[in-house]
Amino acid sequence: MKMKRYRIEPGTRVDLSGFDAGDTSASPGGKDETREVFGKLNGRLEEQQEMLWSEHRHKVLVVLQGMDTSGKDGTIRHVFEGVNPSGVRVASFKAPTPEELDHDFLWRVHPKVPGRGEMAIFNRSHYEDVLAARIRELVPPEVWKARYDQINDFERLLAETGTTILKFFLHIDADEQKERLQARLDDPTKRWKFRKGDLDDRKLWKEYTAAYEDALSRTSTAHAPWYVVPANRKWYRNLVVATVLVHALEKLDMRYPESAELEEDLDSIVIE
Repeated sequence: MKMKRYRIEPGTRVDLSGFDAGDTSASPGGKDETREVFGKLNGRLEEQQEMLWSEHRHKVLVVLQGMDTSGKDGTIRHVFEGVNPSGVRVASFKAPTPEELDHDFLWRVHPKVPGRGEMAIFNRSHYEDVLAARIRELVPPEVWKARYDQINDFERLLAETGTTILKFFLHIDADEQKERLQARLDDPTKRWKFRKGDLDDRKLWKEYTAAYEDALSRTSTAHAPWYVVPANRKWYRNLVVATVLVHALEKLDMRYPESAELEEDLDSIVIE
């Protein structure tokens, strides 16, 4: 699979400066050709998700992380456009509430993971607790450093109990972020997305980059791999995520179940 080039192998030390955020090398052609292929992927994803829901056996967790404006919302909107909302849930993790702070950092995450037949999409995730918590010094270093192993143990538990985990870091460069932030300010229909905190985070670009490099290096495992997705081009970002997801689902070799309620040969039934 061409997209394997973006997968972080376990034990790899990640240096994001070595990843081209504008890469489109796995594209089948130009933008139009890619959109045509992406449309077919959408159809395959819709079918696979329908089988996932009806077979009620496997679980799928998709984690989306990235700098501000990297396209997490857009990825969800476009890649998962045709899926059945009955079997798909999106969870976002904002600043912890006082009740959540009274528990371990994964306490609020576990109820959001997928059950049998479900696909859960994390728009930001438990990784904020080794990113924002680290950069903003919300917890001491000995606390957030211990969380890498705790996250690996948590994801191993999910994998061993039937969850397919796919984690995508949507990689944009600082120039692209600047353009997207300015576009939000220039377009009245997008200003609602803008917050002054985005500018504060932008000033910490190097710090966030280092935090992401550590997280990707420490937590990309065989059972829960990270993919560094070139995301400067939205159409290419969508292609990469959809391709990885569809191939992972097809490897599950799912089937539509037979009717659980009818013992007779269904071919012999005549609707009057």
